[in-house]
Amino acid sequence: MLSEKLASALNKQIQVEAISSQVYLAMASWAEVQGLEGVASFMYEQSDEERLHMLKLVKFVNERGGHAVVSDLNAPKSDFGTFKDMFQELFEHELKVSASINELVHIALEEKDYATHNFLQWYVAEQIEEEAVARTILDKINLIGNDKGGLYLFDRDIKQLTVETAAKDNPK
Repeated sequence: MLSEKLASALNKQIQVEAISSQVYLAMASWAEVQGLEGVASFMYEQSDEERLHMLKLVKFVNERGGHAVVSDLNAPKSDFGTFKDMFQELFEHELKVSASINELVHIALEEKDYATHNFLQWYVAEQIEEEAVARTILDKINLIGNDKGGLYLFDRDIKQLTVETAAKDNPK
């Protein structure tokens, strides 16, 4: 059984994951309108992944005797300025998600809920990967600078970017 405190915190994380999915979806739509088909494809895929993260939490909460709550979401912004600004925002968003996951782990340990702590380790590892991907993308964007040919190649190549290739490219 989940404690009330932990169930509430997990429900907040469900909302965080739902917001993440919406943010990525908004970024995908913006990129698509800008003609960045590769970036849009990457963002649509990320949006789907965040939704799966949310569903995994929903099922866990319900299976542990809690009640997963689907909450209202505010619409994410729809204009991101430049693709570099968008990816910077994506990176900062992932840092916030990591902090939220870390707080959940802290609460699970405070509550001595080792099953939830164990479950959350997947999210901890996932956030390390998400941050690595975002950092790698920003590194590549900084290399491109204002080169339109570089942007074309980046947009084409981002379709192939995976967690494994990002980790290999950026072993920080």
